[in-house]
Amino acid sequence: MEFQVKKAGNVAVITIESTSLGGPGANQLSDEIRTVMDADIVNFVINMEKVEWMNSSGLGILIAALNTVKRKNGELCLLNIREKTEQLLKITKLDRVFKIFDSEEKAVAEFTK
Repeated sequence: MEFQVKKAGNVAVITIESTSLGGPGANQLSDEIRTVMDADIVNFVINMEKVEWMNSSGLGILIAALNTVKRKNGELCLLNIREKTEQLLKITKLDRVFKIFDSEEKAVAEFTK
């Protein structure tokens, strides 16, 4: 799974370059977050613009990532989710757990309040 990481102040924007989140390689997102956290950044925006589908292991990765950053007093939000992913988050009620944004500017601004 490929990622692009962009730092904006105390926030890291991680763009998932894959069309899927789940299955082999999904744990790489957690590894990427831990790597960025080693640089003392604990707030994350996960850009899912290219993710067309996600399975239960993808949900598990997102939940684990959220728990990891919260343990360091950080926050994680989702950006540009597609309709199928949004439906999955609603069905599992995870839309109440994750803050979801449709613009990177709004997502990054969430951490500068």
